[in-house]
Amino acid sequence: MRQMSFRTEDEWEAALLTLPDTAYFDLLRNVFGSIKTPFNKHRLMEDLVSFLSRREIQDIIAAYIDEGDRRIIASIAALGEPAPGELESFFAGEYSCLDLHGMLLNLEERLIVYRFREDGVYRLSLNPILAPVLSPLITDMGALLPSFPLEAETVPIPDDRILAGLFAFLFSQQEFFKAEGKLRKKAMDEGKRIFPALNLERLIGGLHTISLFSSEEGRLTLDTRRLTFFRNLSPRERREYWAGGIYSYCHDPDPIIRYPHQGRIQKLAQFVHRFAGALQERQAYPLSTLKRLVEILERNEAGNPRWGEVGMIPLSIGTSGAGGFLEALETAGLMAPVRGGGVPPDTDCRRLVPVPDAGAVSGPVIALDTPFSCILYPEIPFADALILAAFCTIREAGAAVRFELTRESVVRGFDFGLDAGAMIAHLERLSKKAVDQNLRWTLHDWGIRYADVALHQGTVLVLSEGRRYLAQTEPIASLIARSLAPGVYLLSCLGQAVQEAGEVLQGLQKAGVDIVARPPLSAGDAPAESWIHSRREGGTARAARAAPVRGSSPYPPLKTPPLLPAPVFPQSSPMAGTGAERERAAEGSPPVLRDAPAYQERFRQALGKLALPKLDAEELAARIDRRLILSESQLAGGVVRGEKLEARNLDYAGKTLVAKQAIALKCPVEVLWVTPEGESSRLTGIPAALEKRGGETVLALKTMPEGNEIRLPLGKISLLRRIKQSIFGE
Repeated sequence: MRQMSFRTEDEWEAALLTLPDTAYFDLLRNVFGSIKTPFNKHRLMEDLVSFLSRREIQDIIAAYIDEGDRRIIASIAALGEPAPGELESFFAGEYSCLDLHGMLLNLEERLIVYRFREDGVYRLSLNPILAPVLSPLITDMGALLPSFPLEAETVPIPDDRILAGLFAFLFSQQEFFKAEGKLRKKAMDEGKRIFPALNLERLIGGLHTISLFSSEEGRLTLDTRRLTFFRNLSPRERREYWAGGIYSYCHDPDPIIRYPHQGRIQKLAQFVHRFAGALQERQAYPLSTLKRLVEILERNEAGNPRWGEVGMIPLSIGTSGAGGFLEALETAGLMAPVRGGGVPPDTDCRRLVPVPDAGAVSGPVIALDTPFSCILYPEIPFADALILAAFCTIREAGAAVRFELTRESVVRGFDFGLDAGAMIAHLERLSKKAVDQNLRWTLHDWGIRYADVALHQGTVLVLSEGRRYLAQTEPIASLIARSLAPGVYLLSCLGQAVQEAGEVLQGLQKAGVDIVARPPLSAGDAPAESWIHSRREGGTARAARAAPVRGSSPYPPLKTPPLLPAPVFPQSSPMAGTGAERERAAEGSPPVLRDAPAYQERFRQALGKLALPKLDAEELAARIDRRLILSESQLAGGVVRGEKLEARNLDYAGKTLVAKQAIALKCPVEVLWVTPEGESSRLTGIPAALEKRGGETVLALKTMPEGNEIRLPLGKISLLRRIKQSIFGE
């Protein structure tokens, strides 16, 4: 489905010219009254284009457009020429199928909307002749996607400090998963203590799903190369990828099939990016608005008009704990529920959470509250917080985020390639003050002891002096993680080596060795060259500068292609004037009437001056009510067809006539009737026959959509309305 505003004038004319002659000429008689013979369809079309192009006619059409019309017009443009059934789904809960059908027919009679057939399906489009009237309605989506001004902030949300804290927590866990893939209770209990207000399982599941970690033998292993790319994203993009991973994680509870192809994660993140980019930070959005926005974006997905055709995960907007799309955004800190703050009572709303861009920070971003702990300020860059996570343990992540240096966390930092000098320099740079001498001495002592015992994981390759040249060739060079001694090389670790290393570590600990170096392996990409910087840069971790990394990014920057010809939620009046009105004002012309009642009253007065038969006058008055009359000439020369659309109460003759016409045309009818219990009931059905029973007339019909057969006495029917079909044959 392509995004659209207007098709060409030729396409609109073709849709009308291919109508059956009866429907075409009836439509033209509604506009021009009697038509001279011989009929010339193309000449009449030229007259119609000329009539609708007149400024005063477009002024009246603009004044006739009400809020319901605005929603339909905007939805047709936003959804890209939907089928009528798709429009029904879009407005489910706001308009019944019957009400929406009536609104569409009225817009067709007023020549605002038309239908065309494509691939065997009727679709809805907008009249290009009326573009000066309709364009402001297309570009102002306030009627279709309402929102409320937000007066106050609401609940706390995750930020980059929390994200870095999660990494610190994951780094500290020796065993995180059970054999069957579920999270271990001990680890989750500890996480809930530290992160009491967050859905820890989904947050960690999202990071796992976007492949920042892999799991093996119950342990999480960091992908340092991917983390480098992830770190270099903007703060908002990180959360958008995270939200895509969370939604994917929740959608598939089976851990075997949970982790999708990277291209799918990129598409999900791109969708989240477009969704968030369409919202404004200081507005509160009802769930109905957000649901419609998701549907609009799904239909207009660039290069992917049908989400499911390429295996994408269907989006569920639900927020009832079932892992819906909005829940994923809330969990990642992109959206938050709104309570109060200018929102009407009992209205479930969400807001977009402001995510500040990363910028240069001149002041301190941490406070060293004790010699071995620090509190992170919200302004801290993610890269700096991430390096803290490498050698600190997360202790608190509520109103304040606090990291602590422990022996275990510092040894982990050594494993990642930092030394004591780099850690001290990093703390001093972020706090703008010297670290405590006790901490300085302790870090250096742990560093000395770290060098005493090292446990490497992997396969050892030994080459004789005459064959050491092989270490410089491919594919051997790509397998070598580090050189241990001349001719002795450590290769990338294999699966069984992880388990064996764990057994050796236990043995060393039983022997009294409390610090054991366990540097991780990453073939061809040492950790010190990726997300964290080593002592080779003067003993300082320079996180603010993006580290070079080879290959294409698994997290490419997210772009926002245009959704519509204008922003989805522009700051403009909901009743902006048409182009014709602006031209008229610029020319100094007299102002036109601004609302439908004023025009309708003018036409009623003109109708009252005409000497017409009662039935003709009633039909023309009904046309005024339906906003079909655009000029007094349509009253004086109007051709009144002998059809009746509805009859009420004691009008037995009228109800009989409506029933007979519906039976002949096989049109559905709307029936309002009184049950034997005296209650009013409404139904829609296809009438089959009028029957005589005991001196009264009974209407036999089949209900829609159930298909039940029912018979109702005409005397019990308080309203019988024939539901007209579209002139375009549907």
